[in-house]
Parts: sequence; C-alpha cells; structure tokens
Amino acid sequence: MLTTLPRLQIRRPSPTTTEFTVTTQPPSTVALRLLRFLLLVLRILLSILTILLLEARWSLSPYSSPAPALPLTLPHDLFTADTLLWALDALHRSSTGTSLRHFSASIPLVILLPGAALALRTLSRRVYAEESLLVMRGLGVQTRESAPSYFASAATRFIPTEKIRDILVNEAFRGFEVRYYLIVVVEGEEDLVVVFPGLLPRRRIVEAVWRGARECLYEKRDEKTPIL
Repeated sequence: MLTTLPRLQIRRPSPTTTEFTVTTQPPSTVALRLLRFLLLVLRILLSILTILLLEARWSLSPYSSPAPALPLTLPHDLFTADTLLWALDALHRSSTGTSLRHFSASIPLVILLPGAALALRTLSRRVYAEESLLVMRGLGVQTRESAPSYFASAATRFIPTEKIRDILVNEAFRGFEVRYYLIVVVEGEEDLVVVFPGLLPRRRIVEAVWRGARECLYEKRDEKTPIL
C-alpha cells in the first residue's frame, strides 16, 4: 500500500524543459497521507526510544561524568540545551528512566550497540524510491537518484548538450527476462550513463521517456534511432 510498481510522472516547467520522474510512491490519497503520518510518528518514537536506551546505558558507564545539578522547574526558554538536559534529568528521576536503565543494563553491549545502529538505520530509510531525468534544451540533461536514507543527499549528475552523443534504449537479459533501459552516450567516456538504474522501469515507461527526452533536447526532430 505504501509503494507501487515504478510509475512515470512528467512535469514541464517551461516549453524547453521537461522532467521525467519514475517513482514507487503511489498516488496521494487521504488514507495514504494519514498512514504516512502515523508511520512518521512511529519512526520518531522508536528512534527516540533507541537513543534513550543508549543514553541510559551510557549513564551507567564509569566513563560518564555526573550530571550537573539542575532546577526542578522547566526552564523558561524551551529551545535551549538546558531544556534538553532538564528533560533527561527528569527522565532519570522517573520510574520510566529507572526501567530503561535496568533494561539497557540487561542487554550485552555486543548486542545493544549493533542492534541500536541497525534500528536507527532501518528507521531512517525511505519508504519509496524516486529517480528523475531533467532535460533542458540547449543546456543538457541532469539525472537524479534519491538516497535510500533521509539523512543522505540525492545523487545528481549534469551532462551538457555538447557532451551528449545520443540517447538510446538498450536491452539486456536479467535471468530469463529481457529488460529495457535508457542510456546516455557521453562523448569521451567509455561507460554509458544508465538512466533510472535502480528502478529499471517497464519498457513502456522507458520508451515514453526516450521519445520525450529527444523531442525536448533536439527540438522535436523526427529521428528514428534504432533500439540496440
């Protein structure tokens, strides 16, 4: 429900610019937006719980320094480091903090540390993938691949028009299946630039992007380039 098969979205900001986006994100609905919000809240709560477990275990370590004395009342300015220290101190004094320390102490470090790292890595991963091709007539093309994590930046590459020798549809065997993919032949490079390398959408999408990219890049010239 949260993802779908790769589908194509086309956006034309101007007559000379076209963006082709292949995504596994399904069309937005009220139910889907609500489900994403609940999933986001669950991710945040689980991430906070994991960090608190690590902090509770660190507070039991002989290497941790004793916490400074803090006032029992909440600081007036909520958006400061003192507020965070006050909240941690209040948590340590509560029964919940005591339970967290006991629970974290019962888990060996060889399990707690890798388990926490794996949990945080899993909670930070994106639900859906997205890759795009931005075609700008007279300038070139830009490919973009979304990062698998929310904390990593997307991978982009710009290829100027004078470096583009051609844009083609190629085919390859993947097991017993023939897969079609879009490539950009760059002058001076032996390796071909594969567009949508992670998603590898269906042939219908690949051919639609190929036609649209050539029309935008080469001003709709009628060129019949054979499929390799």
